[in-house]
Amino acid sequence: MGARLDIEGLEVFVEGEGPHCIVMIHGWPDTARLWEPQVAALRGSYRCVRFTLPGFDVGKPRRPTPLAEMVRLFAAVVDRVSPDAPVTLMLHDWGCIFGYEYAARHADRVARVIGVDIGNYNHSKLRAELPARAKWFVLGYQLWLALSWTLGGAPGDWMSRRTARWARWKGDLALVGSCMSYPYHMRWFGSHGGFGSALRMEPRWPMLFFFGRRKPFQFQTRAWVEWLRTQPHCEAHAMDSGHWVMVDQPAAFDRIVADWLSRTPADRTKDLSHA
Repeated sequence: MGARLDIEGLEVFVEGEGPHCIVMIHGWPDTARLWEPQVAALRGSYRCVRFTLPGFDVGKPRRPTPLAEMVRLFAAVVDRVSPDAPVTLMLHDWGCIFGYEYAARHADRVARVIGVDIGNYNHSKLRAELPARAKWFVLGYQLWLALSWTLGGAPGDWMSRRTARWARWKGDLALVGSCMSYPYHMRWFGSHGGFGSALRMEPRWPMLFFFGRRKPFQFQTRAWVEWLRTQPHCEAHAMDSGHWVMVDQPAAFDRIVADWLSRTPADRTKDLSHA
């Protein structure tokens, strides 16, 4: 049996049994639906918590959410679903960027992190490692999505859906809209506070990281991946997939996650060395 909670305007789904919570946070252009296969795989042993990011539901009013406010919302969700114990975060895409910030600012409330396809995204060495063609790719699609947010309405929705199709997203395009593109506008134009206050992504907790090999560019440095593999209770897996690892390789993804969770302590944070 599951429960639906209303937490500051977010519809939060809680499913499964067990003493430990896994909070699943999606990115662009997804919703809480992204994690349905993972909930099915894990709910026998864990309480799986998921919600659609504010502003990412095309059926609701626009809700651009500054970084600090997003962290506060995550804190409200975690404190409600697991008031007495830290949680595991399962993150993808923008869910990684927002989730890493929450974990950095609320380290005592996070036991473990599972990150998918976004690693040390704000490290200066990543920009240096990206080839020129990849930099133009990133600039092009992200500015396009930032413009889709600015335009809004039918033109903006068309732009966002076109990008989702180009990226080989496998969901229902009717669920994609310009309303969910505001993080790109924040990133490039500093709107809603931007990301200038974001802390550098440096794990201080056991971390399981996945990234797809079938992509034109990566959002983590090679050195960071190798460093992560040397840390206690940490793993990094290169998968035969694109950006949506859990969609392209669901069986392998779920198997690795379940195995790592069974072997990794969830009762406290684990300090790691600096990358």
